[in-house]
Formats: sequence, C-alpha cells, structure tokens
Amino acid sequence: MHVKYVLVAVLAVVAVAATGFAVDTGVDSRTSAVPFDETLTLGLAGVDVQEAEAAGYHVPKTEVFYSQFQYVVGYYGVDAAATHLVTPGTGEQFGRPLSVLVTDYANAAPNLTREGYVRLDNEIGLRWVQASEAWFVVDSPARTPGGPAVLPFGDRDAARAFVDEHGGEVVDWDGVLARAGEEAADPVETRTRIVDNRTAWADRQVEAAADLRDRPTSVVVGDDAPTLAAGIERAPPNTTVAVPAGTYDANLTVEKPVTISGVGPDTHLQGPGTGTVVRVRNPRVAITDLRISGVGPNGSRSVADVESDDWDARVRVAYGTGDAAIRFDNATGSLVDGVEIDTPATGMLIRYSPGVVVRDSTVRGTETAADGFMGALAMYDPVVVQNSTFRGGRDGVYTHRTPGIVVRDNRMLGMRYGVHEMYTSRALVTDNTIRDTRAGVIVMTRPRRNVLLGNDVRGSDMGLSIAGSASFVADNTVTDNGIGISVGATRSLVDGNVVVGNDLGVRADTLMPSTDVVRNDIVANERQVEARRGPIRVWTRDRGNYWGDLPGRDDDRDGTLDTAYYPTGELDRSLLRAPGAVTLRESPAVGTYRSVQNAVPGLRASGIVDRAPLVEPVHPNRLASLNRSNP
Repeated sequence: MHVKYVLVAVLAVVAVAATGFAVDTGVDSRTSAVPFDETLTLGLAGVDVQEAEAAGYHVPKTEVFYSQFQYVVGYYGVDAAATHLVTPGTGEQFGRPLSVLVTDYANAAPNLTREGYVRLDNEIGLRWVQASEAWFVVDSPARTPGGPAVLPFGDRDAARAFVDEHGGEVVDWDGVLARAGEEAADPVETRTRIVDNRTAWADRQVEAAADLRDRPTSVVVGDDAPTLAAGIERAPPNTTVAVPAGTYDANLTVEKPVTISGVGPDTHLQGPGTGTVVRVRNPRVAITDLRISGVGPNGSRSVADVESDDWDARVRVAYGTGDAAIRFDNATGSLVDGVEIDTPATGMLIRYSPGVVVRDSTVRGTETAADGFMGALAMYDPVVVQNSTFRGGRDGVYTHRTPGIVVRDNRMLGMRYGVHEMYTSRALVTDNTIRDTRAGVIVMTRPRRNVLLGNDVRGSDMGLSIAGSASFVADNTVTDNGIGISVGATRSLVDGNVVVGNDLGVRADTLMPSTDVVRNDIVANERQVEARRGPIRVWTRDRGNYWGDLPGRDDDRDGTLDTAYYPTGELDRSLLRAPGAVTLRESPAVGTYRSVQNAVPGLRASGIVDRAPLVEPVHPNRLASLNRSNP
C-alpha cells in the first residue's frame, strides 16, 4: 500500500476516535453461561473431545468473559482456564476476567470409571457456578483423555464426599490459580529442565545399548551354523552371532537376547519381498553393521479399512501392523546400529519397547512419499533415534503416543515430514538437518512440553509446525521455506530462532495469543509474519525480536528501539522499503491513532506488535552465514 493511502486511513480513524467512540465493557459478575458450542474453545484437542463424548465421559468446562475480548472463551478443563488466566500477558491482551463460570458437579452425582474418566449419574443436575464460589477436587484419580482433571463443585460438602470416596484434596479457586501459577513457571527454566532431563535419559539409553556390541561371539554363520536362523537358534543368550559378508535369506524371529553383527553393507539380509524381514520379540537384542532389503510392500493397512469408531484406534492398528525391515515388540533396550535399509514400507517399527536405540543407520524409502512409509515408527514408549539418515518415503520419524522420545542429530531428505509427532508429549527433537519436505517437523494432536531445539530446515513447504501447549521452539534455523514457523501452540515459547528468506516467516495460527515469540531473528522474508483474526499479539517481554535494520532510536541504550514495530501493519511493513514511511510513522497523527487504538478495545486491530524490537541480531554469525549462502 502506498504511504499516502496509509496516511488517509490513519487520519480517518483518528477523526472517528475524536467523536467520542465508546465501548461498553461492563459485564455483570453474575453473567449467565452461554451455550458452550458458541464459545471460542480451548483446552482439549477436538479428537479428545470426540473420544470423550463418544464414550459417554464428561469433561469439566469453564467459561470466561473478558473485558476486552469480543468472544466468550470456553475451556475444556478447569486447569486449562486457570493456566491461561495466570499466564503473563493474558490480562494485557484480553482485559480482566469479568466472570469465570465452571460446571457444578454437586447435584450431578459424578463417579469414575476404572480408568478414572468422569461419568454423571444425574446429568440433568449439572449447573454452572461462579469459580470464586466453587470448591475443586485436585489430585484425585479423575482424568480426561488429555490427562488429570480438576473437578468443580458448587457445594463444599459434595466435594468432600467425592474425596472421601475417590481420594484427592479440596481447594478453593485461589488454590487452583496458585497451582496453575506453579505450572506456568518461567518457560526458559522449564525448557532447560526438559532438555537436560531428556538428554540425560537418552545418553543413559545409548550407553546401555553400546554394551550389546561387546558380547562374546558364540556362533559364526557358515562355520558354526549353516544359516542365520540356525545360528540364532544355536547361540546362547547374551552372545553374538557373527554374520560374514554375503547374502542371507532372512525371515527371522528373534526371541532371546543376542547380538546379530555383520561386517557392514556387504552383509546383506534379503527378505522375501512380502512381510517383515526381522521380528524382535525380546529385550536387549542388537542388530549391527549389515544391510536389509526385500521388505514387504505395505507400510500399513488403510486406516479406512480398520473397523472402529475410534480414529486413534484405527491408526494404531493400521500403522502398527504394517511391514517393516525390523519390527520390535516388547524389546526393551534393544539396539540398531550401523544398519542400512532399502524399503518400500517402514524401516523400523518399534512398539512397547522403551529405551530402544537407533543410531548411525540409514533408511532409503521410495522416491514418491505416497508410495512409501516411515523410516522409524515408534509407538507407546520413548526411544532414541540419533545420527541417522532417512531419505525418501513418507516420514523420517513418526511417533504415536510416544512420550519422551528423543530424535537428535539426524538427516531427513526428500519426504513428506521429517519428524511427525502424534499424541506425543515431552519429546526432544534437536539438531536435525531437514531438507526438501512438505514439513520439516510437525507436532499434532494434544502435545505438551515438546522441545524443538536447534534444528535446521530448508527448502520445505513448512519449516516447523507446532500445536498443543506448553511447548518450546528454540534456536532453530529455518530458511528458504514456504512458511518458516507455524505457531499453533498455546502457552508456549518461540525463542532464539533464525527465520530468514522464507515466503512467510512466522504464522500465528491460534486465536488465543498466549505464546511468547521473543528474541528471534526474523529477517528478509517475503512477508515477515501473519496472524489470524483475534486480539493483537504482543511479541515482547523485556525485549522483542530482531526484524532487520529498522529505523529508530535507542535513547536508553538497552539494545531495543524506543518505538514499537507492527510487522503486520501496512505502514510498518513498508519501513524497510518506502522512504516516506519513516516520516509518517513518527508523525503526530500516527501517534494519536495508536494511543486511541490501544485505549479503546473496539479499535484494536488483529495483528502483531513488538514493543521493544532489537537493535542487533540475536545470532549475527548465523545470519552472516545465511546472507553469504543466500544473497
């Protein structure tokens, strides 16, 4: 937009403001609840809500009326509402909470299933009550598909009766908020703790698995046994079956703790081309230094062909029963090291096998993603995938309900998704190099406390895409992508990333602006940022982001500009390109407009503001390197 047209628009809005624009933000503290399906909902993912409703479970709900937000916000879960209310910046962007209502179980006769899900014997007795007048049961066995549940009661005696029967503790609303404040601790400290904990755990698994290479050799195939299968049968537990160079027919099942060790790619296990080549059904099995091919063609059954009303169950059956080069079932602490796999299906399928380590290996899939499947597919338990290469196929590493997985120092090239997380929390995805994908790392379906750290994604449709909550996207490099980072997570931190030369740098995909986006270098993207409708996002704590060489002053010499930057605004978007934009930006008319806009909720535009843009980049050396490689 030309600068003169922006000036006309500014003057028009200021003129309207001068007429005494008024907005009635008063809401009675006794506001009645609205139909929950008419609220802007947060909390559980849609698939979890559907799962609960289909099974007849009840999820506690909360409705909050904010003074400066046009929608009533509905939360699936009392804890989700409390955490959002105590998150820094919520009041600034939404206004104060004028009314907080929670579902009242006092007359609904709640009981728990064996798994802890809530059923109501008298759903007609369900009411709404002010949170400040309610009592809440915490630390009981009650849960939702998303985790532990806080149960609200409008009557203290009813809450105590529930605790007497099921356990837990009764607290008031201030107690719930205090607990949420502990949960919403400094996100940088939380990220560091998660990284340190997961790294230490992964290091322990790798160290323990390395011992499997040192088992004494008991059988040499060809000398002590005519076939590989016979060698495994003959080998005592906790010994090594040595496999010399050559091609071996393989349709193996390993049910004892042994190490199968080749001499490198010249040791070739050739499957029949139908089904899985090696099935591991025992803990502490190692497969090292060999090559596998001849995998069956089917990475999975069609999800649509699995008879179940539960989408998640269909995925577990379809994906968990496909062909693979190596399939681990109940194989805790096993190892894949120095293995090369050529497959039209899955490379390694790992189920119910915590602590499996995949390292220094290569999976080559199909040239077309639709024709192949996953390089490594992990289900249900944490594993370590490190320093490996995944080329072609559908996804490099796919996780399904695999909390705490560590995926580090890998290379993913020419596929659909480099790392694809489903229903997976507390994962650490770090220092991976990803090229030419539809998405480098994509995190979906109810994740919490995931860390995407130090990854390098280029030449992809999407660099990083994260959903869920309480997660961290930090110190990544995303360049030459369609979209650099898509932020669909709430109550999360996007910090220290280098976002350069993408068609769109950062996209804010949530209506609820509860994620901090700070200390990033967001430079030279065709469009720096984009935000969906909703309240303005404030991408600033004490310091904001580096957007390039913006005009402005740093009078107090704290490393930030004295003037806020609006990267989604027509005026500020032209600052680096249109000479007249600087003069207009500093004009009294624009100053008046922004003062009025900030004071009057009805004039607040959707978009993004950085109130303390950085004078210098966070990662100058990385930026300089990218400028040299991407002139």
